[in-house]
Amino acid sequence: MKPIWYFVGLILFTIGSILLLTGLYLLISPAETNAVLGELYPNIWWGGLMVVVGLIYIIKNKNVIVE
Repeated sequence: MKPIWYFVGLILFTIGSILLLTGLYLLISPAETNAVLGELYPNIWWGGLMVVVGLIYIIKNKNVIVE
């Protein structure tokens, strides 16, 4: 059985990928309404961070088995 941190990594990777793709889409075609700090593109930053952390958790716990 896989440890819980493997599945946490999968969830972080999945949600981070969605955020990153949304941020890249908004970078290409900006929204008509502007947020206060929208020019910093927080979707790209947070999505990228979540993808990296998720990959670290997945790789670190890939071969770990809990009994």
